[in-house]
Amino acid sequence: MKESDLYFPLKQFLEAQNYEVKGEIQNCDVMAVRDKEAPIIVELKVSLNLDVILQSVERLSLTSKVYIGVPKSCKSLKRRRKHIIKLLRMLGLGLLVIDVKKEGNKVEVLIDPGEYKPRKSKRRKERLLGEFASRIGDPNLGGIDRKTAIMTAYRQQALAIAGFLQQQGATKASIIAQTLEQPKARNILYRNVYGWFDRVSLGVYDLSPRGKREVPEWKANSK
Repeated sequence: MKESDLYFPLKQFLEAQNYEVKGEIQNCDVMAVRDKEAPIIVELKVSLNLDVILQSVERLSLTSKVYIGVPKSCKSLKRRRKHIIKLLRMLGLGLLVIDVKKEGNKVEVLIDPGEYKPRKSKRRKERLLGEFASRIGDPNLGGIDRKTAIMTAYRQQALAIAGFLQQQGATKASIIAQTLEQPKARNILYRNVYGWFDRVSLGVYDLSPRGKREVPEWKANSK
């Protein structure tokens, strides 16, 4: 498919809305005008990439109504539709999906250009700041492969408990919480997210075989 294959379906779509449409107007793939409204500019591409996004952002100096037009078969849109739409919305760009068919063409407007006003998430912000404040030191390299386990504040708390058990042996959760001044100790031991703890009796915990194996490695790597 060529970019020019998208032109006539789009032209028909816009003309049906009483726009006058012309192609290749001073480097703009498509331009549409209706009465005294702001003109529409559409950049046609067979795939979504950084080049067309930058090109479209540049067109915003000419009009606030800038769209990117891609075929329905666009692979990048299928893979990351939600993220692409969010990005274009943030940039104030519109997105058209053009389905070229022998039996009839169809144009779908996924988003119209407009000012982006993201809805703030108070809960996510509080979690973010909470993790930052709770984490001891700076144990992770920024940009590290996310497949690698990350040292979180929760893992640091679990390591502190594991270190206590290494030294003291099986201990009641209440004593661990009091000694370490860690009110969440009981919950961490009970949930046992990393499989480091074994409950040996009611309220009493010790390191599991996995804990004995993994905790020293984590401590060595976090120094």
